Amino acid sequence: MFERAHKQALARQTERHRPLTAVDRQFAPIRMPNAMTRTAAVTDLVPPGDTGLQAVLDQLERVLLGKSEQVALSLACLLARGHLLIEDIPGVGKTTLAQAMGASLGLPWSRIQFTSDLLPADIVGVSIFDTVNSRFEFRHGPVFTSVLLADEINRAPPKAQSALLEAMEERQVSVDGTSYPLSDDFFVIATQNPADQLGAYPLPESQLDRFLVGIEIGYPDPASERALLEHGDRRAHIAELEPCANPQMLAHWMAKADAVHVAAPVLDYIQALLLATREGDVGLSPRAGLALLRLSRAFALLNGRGHVLPDDVHDIFPALAGHRLTGRVSTGRHAAEAILDRVVMP
Repeated sequence: MFERAHKQALARQTERHRPLTAVDRQFAPIRMPNAMTRTAAVTDLVPPGDTGLQAVLDQLERVLLGKSEQVALSLACLLARGHLLIEDIPGVGKTTLAQAMGASLGLPWSRIQFTSDLLPADIVGVSIFDTVNSRFEFRHGPVFTSVLLADEINRAPPKAQSALLEAMEERQVSVDGTSYPLSDDFFVIATQNPADQLGAYPLPESQLDRFLVGIEIGYPDPASERALLEHGDRRAHIAELEPCANPQMLAHWMAKADAVHVAAPVLDYIQALLLATREGDVGLSPRAGLALLRLSRAFALLNGRGHVLPDDVHDIFPALAGHRLTGRVSTGRHAAEAILDRVVMP
């Protein structure tokens, strides 16, 4: 689904201001109401010459072989101003994806290795007394960056995990009664090991809800694993990556994602999914509903469209809802897919 959408987006770059074609209908086999046909203003959101997003996608897929779905969801999460949680066993490419995203987008990034003795001050920074000027001076921690890789976040105790809460939600850090703003493109990529492994502290529900998307990387397919064995570790190539974007381009894409059109039938579908989750013990909150709307817009833009299709909501729903429903990405995906089976798309 993702590879087909990428090819169609690239083909549409040679056309401008046209109605839906057979190619569009192949991507969206549902017959859309008239309200969902694109207008001239919406079409202008995705200029055919804007190939930067496709270049970022292509470069990331060359680093993380055979994982186009995970790459697309990760980039859509960033465009939606969210944060990404990657849950999987060690050694499948969680850290590689985070490093490649920072390098491809031309953003400053830092890495924190979460351990059992990590302190909140190791994340946000600390005030040190300056004996020369007789005053305290704040030393910024690694959280003051654009892309923050929180590696193995569930290896640290809850006190250290909670140090990221304010930064992720408010994009600021408060120390000793003073607030320090973070960059507008602040993006947390947190990796965690399965909860049943030794030395893992489960993330609380309040922090899980701060992550817009939760994904698994999974084992590579045979062809991708063979290429990996023949050409070596892909992390060795990250230092050689040339940035495909810059902070100004990223801000431009984020603004375009916010302006992507969402028609009433798509909003009805989103509401139906939210209501279906609330039939069980744990349902999605109104904040999660707004997050689903933002991610749908970003995913539509990533696929070269100025409007959201029900297919977009359907494709991203497990990644957004899974970790919120069960507390784990793996089991939550199955629960989200069961809800999708019960709710009829418009």
